[in-house]
Amino acid sequence: METSQETNTHRTGRVPGLFWQFFKFGCYTFGGGWSIVAQMQKEYVQKRGWLTEEDLLDITSVGRSLPGLMIGNVSYLFGYHVAGFPGAIACVTGMCIPPLLILTVVTWFYTQVRDNPYVSRAMVGVRATVVPIIASAALGLRKAALTDRFGYVILLLGFVLYLFFGMNCITIVLLGGLLGFLLSVWREHRKGGPDHGTP
Repeated sequence: METSQETNTHRTGRVPGLFWQFFKFGCYTFGGGWSIVAQMQKEYVQKRGWLTEEDLLDITSVGRSLPGLMIGNVSYLFGYHVAGFPGAIACVTGMCIPPLLILTVVTWFYTQVRDNPYVSRAMVGVRATVVPIIASAALGLRKAALTDRFGYVILLLGFVLYLFFGMNCITIVLLGGLLGFLLSVWREHRKGGPDHGTP
């Protein structure tokens, strides 16, 4: 059985690898936060087994709900989850360096390329490829998010409120959390409560 010190050493040993992996993510992550979720799912859920689908869904939900950029929030939360504070800093730093360098270069040459038809067509192609990446991430998290009929009801309700009533995303998230909490209370009440059930 691992001691606490051995566990901390093991977690700390992940930090350089996390920095390098998120540096690579930062080089080819197009489409914002959802595209990194798809890459994290493939690398850390399917390949390495560091996360479950539920863990990734929780990290994504919290990262999406907090102020700031989703991609930075998710990187930080994941890094902290697997390697503590050093892991969080490594993931965020690794993720931010490539876009910063690329944007610096693009800014220098922006006036020369902004009206270039080849660049414009390339950007159209990039935008088109982002769609299946985001769809892949959404489908991958579907099983963890939609575990029963209630999940589908909340999904449909959120979709309708956002698309047809223009409700703010934060309000929808808070409403979903409230409905989930009320459902849990109701289910516990039906079972007789956590202190009244059978041992």
